[in-house]
Amino acid sequence: MNKLLFYLRKKAFFRSQLFVTNLILTIVVGIYAVMFAAFLLIFGFGTYFIFEEEGMNPLQEINRYMIYFFGADLMLRYMFQKFNTNNIRSLLLTNIPKTKIVKNILGRSVFSVFNLFGLLYILPLIGTLFFNLEITLPLILWSVSILLFLYFNNYLNLLLNKIDIFFYVIFGIAIVAGIAQYYEWITITDYTYSFYNAFYEYPFLIAVLAIVLGGMIYLAYKNYLANLYLDKGLEAKQNEVQNINLSWLDKYGTTGTFLKLDIKMLLRNKRSKSTMWMSFFFIFYGLLFFTNIVPMYNNPVMHMFASIFVTGGFIFNFGNYIPSWDSSYYPFMMTQKITYNDYLKSKWWLMVISTCVCVVLALFYLSFGLDIYLMILAGAIFNIGVNTHLVMLSGAFVKTPIDLGTNKNLMGDKNAFNIKSILLALPKMLLPMFLYGIGVFIKDATLGYILVSLAGIIGFAFRNYIFSQIEKVYKKEKYSTIAAYKRSI
Repeated sequence: MNKLLFYLRKKAFFRSQLFVTNLILTIVVGIYAVMFAAFLLIFGFGTYFIFEEEGMNPLQEINRYMIYFFGADLMLRYMFQKFNTNNIRSLLLTNIPKTKIVKNILGRSVFSVFNLFGLLYILPLIGTLFFNLEITLPLILWSVSILLFLYFNNYLNLLLNKIDIFFYVIFGIAIVAGIAQYYEWITITDYTYSFYNAFYEYPFLIAVLAIVLGGMIYLAYKNYLANLYLDKGLEAKQNEVQNINLSWLDKYGTTGTFLKLDIKMLLRNKRSKSTMWMSFFFIFYGLLFFTNIVPMYNNPVMHMFASIFVTGGFIFNFGNYIPSWDSSYYPFMMTQKITYNDYLKSKWWLMVISTCVCVVLALFYLSFGLDIYLMILAGAIFNIGVNTHLVMLSGAFVKTPIDLGTNKNLMGDKNAFNIKSILLALPKMLLPMFLYGIGVFIKDATLGYILVSLAGIIGFAFRNYIFSQIEKVYKKEKYSTIAAYKRSI
């Protein structure tokens, strides 16, 4: 049966109308996957020696900080590890027993990319421990326990993936724990060390972990089996929502009407909420650069790169998919007496407002110095004047229908892969870095801030002309966009 299901997936891939696009995307994703896999391998082999060079006990420190690995793994799984409900719906129309379909789903998840990447880090880590420490039964059983924790995350995510509150609870706990650790109120890692070290000190605990993992798999199996119906577990989830009074936007005409619809869409749907959360996380992206955690990021040009993302998270996550956010009713909207200019202005104002909010939220970067915040401010001006226009132009070529009810393809879709969108992505990041680099080379950082800000101011001043040119592109792509949105998501 598993061979049959694999055969059907293979046929679907090769018979797809988007076969060439799928193939190119697979190759590109494969290249990035190999690069990331190489990084994990190197980090896995190097973790032991990093702690050893600092004069620490590697095994103890690994136990202390392993919670960060599994915490990040679980969060990434929750956001991105999904199963294709369209494939499952088609299988329900056949005479294949539901029990076999569920077993195939759970069995296939063992070989998910998240597990493979996790193994690429854990197995080299265990190998270095075996090579440098005495191989004892407690060490062997501890190693097996770490592997079981990886698969525990796998099935926990499959079980809780549809429970939205799970994400917010875990995120809230992580934030509180991080703050408590930073201000040394509570040393969280002392408790996590005791937990993971217990599997080394008391090897018999692996039996308890195995039983819990078995119970998790059984619960996931029963949950999927109970909900494997077109009118139950696989139906679109519908929630009652509060009516949001945004009537004050009516005074801005058609632009205000579109803006009101966009705000409601962002607050009411799972996909758009996840996009807002991702945009919020981008505010903290600069910490990787400004804290000198990564030595290669410790240079002014890379700091400008980070500054663009600090205030541009929403622009990139939302703007790159204009008008895909409206894909479910886009064909109907095109039959109405509206102009692309009003439609695009509403999107533009939404991105401008989000950028201004991010500028305020990023005030904590003043603790790194006034120069850093001025850089972020210059990046915000560039985002408003240049990047907002570039993402709207790019959106005309990204004909990716979006299912607002799920997080499927949260990081993109195969239809988004085209040469035009890639070429338009380059100036979003490279142009401000180039302008800032010129300013630093000619005089100093202040001139760099001025040049980056000046580019944004020029873009803002000519926004009406730019809107008119972007409008022409949208009109040209109108019918191909409508045809793309009629495809199944």
